[in-house]
Amino acid sequence: MKEVIINGVRISPGQSVNIELPIAKLPTHTLIDLPIFIRSAAVEGPVVLISGGIHGDEINGIFAAKKILEEIDSKLKLLKGTLIIMPLVNIYGFLSNSRTFPDGRDLNRSFPGSKIGSLASRIAFILQDQIIPQIDYGIDFHTGGRMLSNQPQIRVDFKDKVAFELAKAFGTHFVVNSKHIEKSFRKTAFNAGKHLLVYEGGESMRLDYFAIEEGILGTKRLLHHLEMIDSPQPIQSTLVLKASEWTRGRAAGIFYSSVKLGESIKKGQIVAQISDPYGQVIVPVKANTNGFVIGLNNKPVVNVGDALVHIGRE
Repeated sequence: MKEVIINGVRISPGQSVNIELPIAKLPTHTLIDLPIFIRSAAVEGPVVLISGGIHGDEINGIFAAKKILEEIDSKLKLLKGTLIIMPLVNIYGFLSNSRTFPDGRDLNRSFPGSKIGSLASRIAFILQDQIIPQIDYGIDFHTGGRMLSNQPQIRVDFKDKVAFELAKAFGTHFVVNSKHIEKSFRKTAFNAGKHLLVYEGGESMRLDYFAIEEGILGTKRLLHHLEMIDSPQPIQSTLVLKASEWTRGRAAGIFYSSVKLGESIKKGQIVAQISDPYGQVIVPVKANTNGFVIGLNNKPVVNVGDALVHIGRE
């Protein structure tokens, strides 16, 4: 059976181990630990990572990973393989309600990292050095940005055939073709021969129970597909989207959307309006392609060029 070793701790088959990996200190010299929860079955099988909070303000993913851990510890029997669950990776961002680290760096653009680099780079190095070598597959939970909601979706590079099949097994509303981004967690894992799915759902700094539940159900579908748990879940109709693009604002003003997440739309359809604060000027926003609304700007006040409606194409 594949042996899992994290920070020098060996996890034997059938063990449940919690590790607190020291990563750094706050300016007050308070030690910051990275909690890692490992649950291993007695039977050999895949090693799957479930991670949330790489961006510290994306709370939905933290909550979903936490709930999965609770269910594994209470009512879901792990039949084979190992789960490595990290509900909160970017503790610094979480403490400051921020996407990034105190120096403004994005952890998900800091891989593979360095032992002697910036704080984000050092955390990236820990994940690259201690976690990626242990896993076969992974689910990394994310949300939209501030004032930006995403319809539940899995993002995967369709060139990664293994990950694409896993994405379909996850079975949420959309599977979106998304090329690997340089210096990202997903690209670094792929370079190491691992297959990482990115789940997007909801908005940062806001608990979206629909997106959270979809993330939990999809994870259970995937683990059931891998025969790691015996917990068949309701099938969700999934659309495969080969490309996506944003419809952007041609004017500044008050933005009002007339479409909803998940809705099917046609090229040229009016999907929103932008008006001045006095109602004297109204500018329609038209869809630039056929497709489905997979992301929506919730900001009421926008500027020229702002991303407004994210449209995925079949």
